[in-house]
Amino acid sequence: MFLHLGGDMVIPISDIVSIIDMGTVAKSKDNKEFFRIAEEEGFVCRITAEVPKSCVITERIEAGKKGEKHTVKSVIYYSPISSTTLQKRAGFIDEIHI
Repeated sequence: MFLHLGGDMVIPISDIVSIIDMGTVAKSKDNKEFFRIAEEEGFVCRITAEVPKSCVITERIEAGKKGEKHTVKSVIYYSPISSTTLQKRAGFIDEIHI
């Protein structure tokens, strides 16, 4: 299955590590530092020019050429769609058992 993050961006649900509300990110000094460094190092993908409402952290294992090791590629997507909406679309809330 795939998840539409806004704009023209669609990603495999299996790549998702976390969906985080940007309001939560702004409350923590450590979170701000993490995302600042991620952006500086090129791990961040801004989907639209709109103010992001959520961020989606992903990891994908990419197969290396024959004889080479697999590599893990991490990307953080800034989405204009709320984290609650993205989680509902992905079916994460349905899977949580309390």
